[in-house]
Amino acid sequence: MSSEHLITGLLEKTRRGDENARSELFRLIYGELQSQAERFLRRQAPHHSLDPSALVHEAYLKMLDQQARGFKNRGHFFASAASAMRWILVDHARAKKRQKRKARGREVPLSSISVHMGSELVDVLDLDEALTKLAEVDAQAARIVELRHFAGLSINEVAAEMGLAVRTTEREWQFARAWLKGAME
Repeated sequence: MSSEHLITGLLEKTRRGDENARSELFRLIYGELQSQAERFLRRQAPHHSLDPSALVHEAYLKMLDQQARGFKNRGHFFASAASAMRWILVDHARAKKRQKRKARGREVPLSSISVHMGSELVDVLDLDEALTKLAEVDAQAARIVELRHFAGLSINEVAAEMGLAVRTTEREWQFARAWLKGAME
């Protein structure tokens, strides 16, 4: 049985309340989630205070809350993990920003937590705001950015996850990057 089918089956059993399946699922997906978190955090500024393990554990706990709705398959699960990691990092950046303001007693620039997008450094809060606006214009393009940037998926993996042609995914990725660059400048 392929890893994808095994994970999909375990997700179904977990949704039905099978605790053994939940343990087995976590054992199988932990390494992949860890790699996903490491890929993303490599693009963070070096002083970032979250480590990959903490990000994986927080994302997994957040996703267990969503489990009542159920994950359709392995791809849906990992796309949800990318979203969970995005929100955790955004919440973390906002908390750091509040902490800086409180510590100094005056307003300060956006937090110093930054991510690389291409060759440029981008503030995670600015990126989140721009992604939210992009989703209003083109939800598919915003989802592609989320999967590429936060989940670290390749163009081919994103195309497969979203059921799109590779060329369509590439065009949407190019559009999204240009749109985000314009929105964030």
